Amino acid sequence: MWDGTDYQYFHGGEKGNHPLWDSRVFDYSKYEVLRFLLSNIRFWLEEYNADGFRFDGVTSMLYEHHGKNYGFTGNYNEYFNHMLDVDALAYLAIANQLARTIYPQVILIAEDVSGFPGLCRSIEEGGIGFGFRLAMAVPDMWIKLLKEKVDEDWKVGEIAFQLTNRRYKEPCIAYAESHDQALVGDKTISMWLFDSEIYDNMSVFSQ
Repeated sequence: MWDGTDYQYFHGGEKGNHPLWDSRVFDYSKYEVLRFLLSNIRFWLEEYNADGFRFDGVTSMLYEHHGKNYGFTGNYNEYFNHMLDVDALAYLAIANQLARTIYPQVILIAEDVSGFPGLCRSIEEGGIGFGFRLAMAVPDMWIKLLKEKVDEDWKVGEIAFQLTNRRYKEPCIAYAESHDQALVGDKTISMWLFDSEIYDNMSVFSQ
């Protein structure tokens, strides 16, 4: 039952606001928040036989700055400092452990751009328990190449680096198209390649 405050399930004050998404920020230290989120995981696995989850916005969950205007270089001090939401980190580990307890073959994917250490290591190893991290820089790379560079200027070394840039033995999912392209009104890769030609000049009757 809602008690009328803005901090019953969320952080109070500015910490509870997410200006980039115009939404609220869960307080993962609250039992009712954990019950709500974890019961959803159990429901989807048991009632609908879902075989996996993609956790969206993990970077935003992990840090109080939500990753905004923050460049991660891999230095551990960038991850483990006063801006880390340890309650959110604990929730993610509990969520992954619960999902694997219910369905050991479950696929667990983290959408994280920060490269958080141990994200895809097992709980037993002291990790967070995800099975894969989305390599989100890969689709951005393809679109940037198509939009800003001619084929002759593509650098194979830079492409290879982006495709293999991950922590040691960290399983990643690389993909070409990103849902973010649709959100910002961008075009698909095929449309960047074909563009209006797909409508005007792909017929044998075209001049």
